[in-house]
Amino acid sequence: MAVIIEPFRIKVVEPIAQSSRGQREGWLREADYNLFSLPADRVTFDLLTDSGTAAMSAAQWGAMMVADESYAGSRSFHRFERVVRDLTGYKHIIPTHQGRAAERILFQITVREGSIIPRNSHFDTTRANIEYDRGDPRDLVIAAAADTDSPHPFKGDIDLDRLDDLCRRDRRNIPLGMLTITNNTGGGQPASLQNIKGCAAVLHRHGIPFILDACRFAENAYFIKRREAGQASRSVADIAHEIFRLADGCIISGKKDGLVNMGGILALNDDRLAAEARNLLILTEGFPT
Repeated sequence: MAVIIEPFRIKVVEPIAQSSRGQREGWLREADYNLFSLPADRVTFDLLTDSGTAAMSAAQWGAMMVADESYAGSRSFHRFERVVRDLTGYKHIIPTHQGRAAERILFQITVREGSIIPRNSHFDTTRANIEYDRGDPRDLVIAAAADTDSPHPFKGDIDLDRLDDLCRRDRRNIPLGMLTITNNTGGGQPASLQNIKGCAAVLHRHGIPFILDACRFAENAYFIKRREAGQASRSVADIAHEIFRLADGCIISGKKDGLVNMGGILALNDDRLAAEARNLLILTEGFPT
């Protein structure tokens, strides 16, 4: 039998807090049971976020030491652009400091008062960004998502009938439609490839751009490989490539499946939107390259 080992060496060890039950109970009372008010050095297992929890490789840390910090035309940007374009296939690759910065820019250039943004489930910062621009975020996740006893393998699926009905009734108020993969607010549940294809078909039939919130694109592709009929023989990368190419753009927090310690991405095919996004980027993030 083959010996199963972890195929890497551990070179850095960071100590974590160890405390008694009594200490923890006291600290929780001091924080009024609000975990956002709890100092991180009192936490042993931090489950507050899935952001920035991955270790970076030796090659990544080494690349940071020789990165090109030029304000414009950086060679590091062009390397980044090639990698993201190869993954997603999108024409315009725009870096941001976090995923929420990417969604803020996207909604500022697309959402107006009364705009409706349909999606399986909106993450809290996404909902807040849409509502800040006086838009209406609509959650259209399937009913099985709320059934904790259901063994449904893809509880992140969007309800295609409700989506189609909304698009028929309010097409003029919908600047774009979205899908979160995996569906963070819905418990990190995946969407099936069949459902992603269906979502793309509905939106494109109504002439509505389809944008992915793809922070956990690799995880979602893995679930498709493991759970969806006819997908087991495909690689996770191949499935991810197909998913991205069903949509017209994406927003990504690189601190999740991107496996970096900081950064986000706004990727688009639309030339006009990309030009607007780059101009807005300069005001709050920096020059695109």
